[in-house]
Amino acid sequence: MAGAPLILASASPRRLALLKQIAVTPSDIVPADIDETPLPGEMARDYVLRLAVEKARVVSGKSAGSFVLAADTAVACGRRILPKAEDEEVARQCLALLSGRAHRVFTGVALTTPEGSLISRLAETRVKVRRLSKESMDEYVGSGEWRGKAGGYGIQGLFAKHIISIVGSYTNIVGLPVYETANMLDGAGYKA
Repeated sequence: MAGAPLILASASPRRLALLKQIAVTPSDIVPADIDETPLPGEMARDYVLRLAVEKARVVSGKSAGSFVLAADTAVACGRRILPKAEDEEVARQCLALLSGRAHRVFTGVALTTPEGSLISRLAETRVKVRRLSKESMDEYVGSGEWRGKAGGYGIQGLFAKHIISIVGSYTNIVGLPVYETANMLDGAGYKA
């Protein structure tokens, strides 16, 4: 159903901006209200895919005849899934873990079609962060850019100066792997 509307199952302004960058404007934004607690022993790659699929299914159940796009991003340091930083203490803990080492950013993307099919993809990006001094951490925490961001940082702002290298998709780190998402939409027959 090429003319079917697209619903974004996310309130993330970064995901919306990335979709607009590729000329995709959702007809509606309907965030999915689900429990985002990782399961015991769940790895980051499995976690983000599970959440993306659950979000897409929940919203598509209320939106018959539409495409529904959902995504979830997590920052993993070793086997540990870092939280979304909601306060300064959590932001500092995340920055201390990321300082001077490489970590991975995973995004699960799920798309339901008007016919009820489900397509999902996983994107993985390796990011290396320089060793952060106390002054660097204080400056970044003082900026407030970390609020609500997985792993306590946003690469598209002030934190970019601390990134040594990226292997994989930059837009994945921002919150939506554009290449994979565009291919899913095209493959499912969605027309903007």
